[in-house]
Parts: sequence; C-alpha cells; structure tokens
Amino acid sequence: MKYVLALIVGVLVGVLAAFALLVYNPLAGNRGLTPLAVSDQSLMQFNYSGVAAASIAYTNDGESTTKPHPAKVLQLWEAPVRRTDAMMTVLSDARGRIVGLGIKYMSDSEKTNIVNGDAIVDSVWHIVVPGRGTLFVEQTENHWGFLRDVVLPAHLSAADSWKGNWSGDMTAGPGALGTARVIGGSGEFAQRTAEAVESRTAKAYSTRQGAISVEGRIMIEMQALAADNDAP
Repeated sequence: MKYVLALIVGVLVGVLAAFALLVYNPLAGNRGLTPLAVSDQSLMQFNYSGVAAASIAYTNDGESTTKPHPAKVLQLWEAPVRRTDAMMTVLSDARGRIVGLGIKYMSDSEKTNIVNGDAIVDSVWHIVVPGRGTLFVEQTENHWGFLRDVVLPAHLSAADSWKGNWSGDMTAGPGALGTARVIGGSGEFAQRTAEAVESRTAKAYSTRQGAISVEGRIMIEMQALAADNDAP
C-alpha cells in the first residue's frame, strides 16, 4: 500500500510541477516596453470600456463567460463564427471626451500555443472619427498575460473573482516590432498607413460575469498618416 501511495503522491507532485511550469514559464514573460511608448511622434489615443455591459452592443456564441449585450442581441452560434466575439463601443480621447465609434471583431487563432505562453486572438478594429475619417486596425493579440494574472487567479479564488491592478499590451503583431497594422480608409486618413498598440488595464474580474472593471486603450502612431499631406 505504501508504494501505491508513494506513486500517487509522486504523480500529483509531477502534475502540480508541470502546471506551475506551464503557468509561470520564464520563457513566456510579458512584453517589454512598446516602441510607441518611446516614440517622439504624434500619437492618437482611443479609450474604451472592456466591460460588455458598457458597450453599445457585444455578442458571441452565448455560452462564453462574457454574456452578450443587450440580452436580445443576435448571437454568433453558427459554426464559422462560433469562436468569434464582436463589439461596438464608443471611443474617447485622453480627456474623456467621446470622439468616435469602434467596431471590433475577435477570433481565437490556431496559432495559440500555451506551452510557449501564446494565447493568440486575431482581431480587427473599424474606427469611425466623425469629421476626420475612418481607420482599419489589423492585429494579432496575445492574451496569455491577462489569462495568467487575472483570469486564472479568479478561477482559483474561493470568491470566483479577482481584484487588483493589472496592465499590459495585448498587441503582438503582425508588425515586426509587435505592433498592429493601421490603414486609413477615408477622410484625412485615406490611403495612409501607421502602427498601433492596444493595451488593457484591469481592476476586477469575475468567473461568472467576465470583466467587471477593465479599460482598453488604442495608441496609433500618426507620423505615416500625416507624412504625405504636401504630396501633389
């Protein structure tokens, strides 16, 4: 019997050690300082709430932790879009003034590899800035840091929730420096290109409701968007 118990204990210890190594993989650390943070060029900032209930509309397959909003919004339960979330939200500037409308689509990526600390989501933003024009933002996001530091502790908590202060960049590409690709669609942004980084700040999360206090921010480096103003 003692050999059986020793075997069981050994297996449990091994499983716990493997789990700890997976979650706290030293090779899967947080990204360093985003290149836009040290840029000396003009930056355009858009802030938005990461709480579904604070958006104009939010939808998914209806079975995820984050529930669709409003309650009667059509759900994305068809097979091609079942792993996709869609959100429409107002965007504000650094002073809290509403400056635009953002529509975001997010889909789980086949490039996800938890062993390497990659929880990949492919997403696009369509941003409308009244009086100025429209922008299209294409990006690859890595949600591993958020899942490890916010979502997992919430699931391990007896209260099924997490409270604290967490912030980090979500953007991981497709740019070589880990930035998103921005293409101007109309108005003063037409036919221009730029780079962007989306970040997230979290203070509260629930395993039953999803994000309770989460704010998002999109920073767009504006040099390329304005570079050809004098072109004939």
